[in-house]
Amino acid sequence: MKFLQTFILFLVLNFGALGIGSIFTNRGVVSDWYQNLSKAPWTPPGWVFGAAWTTIMICFAFYIAYLWPQVDNKRVLLILFVLQWLLNVSWNPVFFYYHNVRLGLLIIVALTFLVGYFMLKFWPDLGVKSALILPYFLWLLIATSLNAYVAFKN
Repeated sequence: MKFLQTFILFLVLNFGALGIGSIFTNRGVVSDWYQNLSKAPWTPPGWVFGAAWTTIMICFAFYIAYLWPQVDNKRVLLILFVLQWLLNVSWNPVFFYYHNVRLGLLIIVALTFLVGYFMLKFWPDLGVKSALILPYFLWLLIATSLNAYVAFKN
């Protein structure tokens, strides 16, 4: 696959995940349940989440598109990507619809480790282009801390 085609494919998949997640997030953020939670003092304003995830998913699509031709075992890469996609999508309903903040914490911790694994495992293949996954990893560290605060303070 050519780079542009690969990039567009993963961009569509990434934004598809965001779209599915937003179904639960948008309703969840305005719900009485969420509004009444004790949230971390460092919780950013709502608009930051949209800007962060948009940036993250664009960078991640570039990351995967650059990685695709470098990796011999595409099956493993696809399995890791699908697992990342499923964890990313599943966090939203678990947290915002089912209000299961502890299971949400387990999911986001697993996602953080998986994205960290991507970063470390494929660094030799991509070198400096691996920096494209840093926004995802850093944001997950922040999001994990926000979820943990909610899990332990409510």
